[in-house]
Amino acid sequence: MALSQHHVDTVLGVVAGRLPVDDGASVIQRSWLRCVEHYGLDPARRPDIRIENASRVRECIQQNEEHLRVARAGMEQLYKHVSDLGYVLLLTDAEGIGVDYIGNDTWDIALRRAGLTLGANWSELYAGTNGIGTCLAERTTLTCHRDDHFYIGNVGLSCTTTPLYDPQGNLMGALDVSALSSPAERESQHLVRHLTTLYGRMIEDANFMQQFRDRWILRLGTAGPLVDVCGELMLAFDRDGVIVGANAGARRQLRLLECARLDEAQRAQLVGSHLSGVFGTRIDDIWRLTRGSGRDDPAIVTTWDGHGYHASLTAPRIVPAARTGTERERPLPARGETLSQLSGGDPRMNQLVERALRLADKPVSILIQGETGTGKEVLARALHESSSRAERPFVAVNCASIPESLIESELFGYMPGTFTGARSKGMKGLIQRSDGGTLFLDEIGDMPLALQTRLLRVLSEREILPLGADRPIRVDLNVIAASHRDLRKQIVTGTFREDLYYRLCGATLLLPPLRERQDQGYLIERILREEAAAQGADAAIGAPALALLMRHDWPGNVRELRNALRFALSIADGEAIDVHHLPPDLAEAAGTGERVPDVAPAAVPRATVVPISAARGDAGVLLEALRRHRWNISDAARNLGLCRATIYRRMKRYGIVSPLDQA
Repeated sequence: MALSQHHVDTVLGVVAGRLPVDDGASVIQRSWLRCVEHYGLDPARRPDIRIENASRVRECIQQNEEHLRVARAGMEQLYKHVSDLGYVLLLTDAEGIGVDYIGNDTWDIALRRAGLTLGANWSELYAGTNGIGTCLAERTTLTCHRDDHFYIGNVGLSCTTTPLYDPQGNLMGALDVSALSSPAERESQHLVRHLTTLYGRMIEDANFMQQFRDRWILRLGTAGPLVDVCGELMLAFDRDGVIVGANAGARRQLRLLECARLDEAQRAQLVGSHLSGVFGTRIDDIWRLTRGSGRDDPAIVTTWDGHGYHASLTAPRIVPAARTGTERERPLPARGETLSQLSGGDPRMNQLVERALRLADKPVSILIQGETGTGKEVLARALHESSSRAERPFVAVNCASIPESLIESELFGYMPGTFTGARSKGMKGLIQRSDGGTLFLDEIGDMPLALQTRLLRVLSEREILPLGADRPIRVDLNVIAASHRDLRKQIVTGTFREDLYYRLCGATLLLPPLRERQDQGYLIERILREEAAAQGADAAIGAPALALLMRHDWPGNVRELRNALRFALSIADGEAIDVHHLPPDLAEAAGTGERVPDVAPAAVPRATVVPISAARGDAGVLLEALRRHRWNISDAARNLGLCRATIYRRMKRYGIVSPLDQA
């Protein structure tokens, strides 16, 4: 009785301010204040446990049916760890009503009397300070140990509870681990608290995976080897890179770039935003995670605020309902053919084309990055032709080629009589000429800083002010920018505006260099036909020349390949292209240590191209592939589209021996 009175005096003393507030128990003491001041409860009372009727419990269970199936599996695993220690498990909804329970049947009467049963309502309003009710009120994991409870009738209990959220951040309920009796020391609950928190997050993440099984899921973690199975942070996103779900860890730690000035609640609104608003890493690098990093440790992605995480990307496990049936089978629109022709089966290019098709008509600014000559303008033009703006102008501006003294007038135009030598009627600038169509800003990294400021204003306001004009002109802008430079490094050196970069890179498309593409044969064949048609020549090439083209590193990328084929067609003058018809820097390779292997003389019919698949059977192409991949049989087989056994058979047939075997 004395202990009970001491508990009541302590509660009332803290509430009245007569006793000091213990910083370590501030959550509990805030709850005591709520119970007295807001709910009008008396700690000396011994209220009956509120048990909801069967229909109310059934309604609560039905509302949480899918969540309960996932949570039950986690509860069963957790119970294996705590059952021998005298604990029971209770799962509640967001109102504190028990909707699932696991415990020892031999304690059924005592547990029911204590309220540790299905249908019990542990809201603070009815039960005062307690593990479940206070956890739901404070939205935090806590241990309500013995005399932390408000009512003297509950001071024997020890309850550890963690809140459970759905993937949108809505409170679903709580997971509670309770004991009818426990040691007096609070420290005795540390292990239980750790397990409760761990399994609470596991239940949330399992529910997350279940709900978004039709979406891409990005796992992030600080422990690289474990990120595939227990990513601390998880984001679900659609094929366009728009975030549709975030687990508790992601909501707590990830922030949007654009919301840096907003409060915590606003900054946490990840759902509905694009991945590019969270990560400084190129979005293409995130998509590339589906193929693995090729290393023992997972790849690392970096957020805009500088935090790096090991990352793993999981593809959808089922087809989304919106893409089933005839919609899933619907062919790409005809206007997407230009984009589709950019790839001949290279995995990276296939993924790039698929993303480009989805971005073509989205209100997202696009930045194309890639080495010089990879075809950035070709991709930009294909994006334009695949969009609803295809009938409107495509205006390409090379920011590196226009003299700095002229670039302002070229971009913005000028009014009549603005300066000496100007056209009498003035001139419409390139930006205005692209009105309703697409403005392609190539080599944007070479634009002078002063012009970057004006361009940023144009992109923000969607209006231009020609030189000499006193009123702005509205423009319907769709801007695609491109650069071979690392714009983020230029931001650091102060040669490129950070805010302009963020405005331009809503989505980044990274063009791979030609030397890394697995569809080189397709490109050679396609470009040869295009150039032959332009010259009115026959498209024919011999196997030795083709082998040499397949072996070259192509530092100038697709542009260099096109120039080489154009030169060869001109020199061949109607004959099938042979090695000596190729540009000197390519033909010289035949006289170096990298000699073109002898192959049967090319009896190549005129007006035909040797199929790349046929050429791949030649000793020369096989040897080149093996050398290019440093005699890695698996990589060479993937490059040639053959199985490893076929590579070995052909090596034996042609007498090719790996230097690794000779060593």
